[in-house]
Amino acid sequence: MSAAPAAGGGYVGRFAPSPTGPLHAGSMVAALASWLDARAHGGRWLVRIEDVDTPRCIPGADLEILRQLAACGLHPDAPPVWQSRRGDLYARALDTLHAAGLAYGCRCTRREIALALAAAGHDRSRHGELVYPGTCRPGGAQPVPWAEARAVRLLTVQPDGADVCIDWTDDRLGPQHQNVTREVGDFVLRRADGLWAYQLAVVVDDAAQGITHVVRGEDLADNTPRQLWLQRCLGLPTPRYRHTPLVLDAHGEKLSKQTGAAAIDPARPLAVLRAAAQALDLVVPAGDDVDQFLRAAVPRWTIRCQV
Repeated sequence: MSAAPAAGGGYVGRFAPSPTGPLHAGSMVAALASWLDARAHGGRWLVRIEDVDTPRCIPGADLEILRQLAACGLHPDAPPVWQSRRGDLYARALDTLHAAGLAYGCRCTRREIALALAAAGHDRSRHGELVYPGTCRPGGAQPVPWAEARAVRLLTVQPDGADVCIDWTDDRLGPQHQNVTREVGDFVLRRADGLWAYQLAVVVDDAAQGITHVVRGEDLADNTPRQLWLQRCLGLPTPRYRHTPLVLDAHGEKLSKQTGAAAIDPARPLAVLRAAAQALDLVVPAGDDVDQFLRAAVPRWTIRCQV
């Protein structure tokens, strides 16, 4: 399957932070890049708070993120939306997949998956997840009634039984390929704790908001084939993707909230924007204020992305 741009309409981009803490230097790079790409295309830029993983969310972090963006002159073109308020959309999508025979119930624990892989000589993890061995897959030895499912998974097998192999072209990284069946397996759509999985929520929301271009950090690039497959299963359009460089700490590790990355200082927005532009290898003439900087940055981004 090859990814193609969504058809029709104008450019719509988005920045979709998780409120597990305030924005840091790494997340600010993705925020600036997505804003610049939207402005360079004369498009709209939206903000979506991805708070479906409620145990990891910090109270008040969502409002702090919006305050940080506003201080840096990054104002969305419509009111922000919160994923935690959009559960009905995800439920309808899940029902569609179940009715089509593409989603099925699973009662496996993570330990049981690891043991099954070890017994088959495949005790390995890819993309941060154990590759699901298909224990509860329909037609197997242990089918699970929908009402008894702990979690719900998406089938990653073609109708003819072939592997799901995804080819797409990233606007920065170039041609990409992943065998989702062998490298990821049937991935989770609704978790055992009842929460919606990121993969389902992001695909449903991108379609519902008419997103045509996704600009985000390179650490999310290996999520893209799962999302492309899910878009195909739901009959949804495929956006274009651009994955931006990661900001690394002194040890060469990705900056993240989990490793204590310092929050950006909204009192010094020009310095924050300059640092983000530098991480994007974007040379922007020095400006006296945020508005001047952003006005100068848009044509530089256009030139940079054409090289």
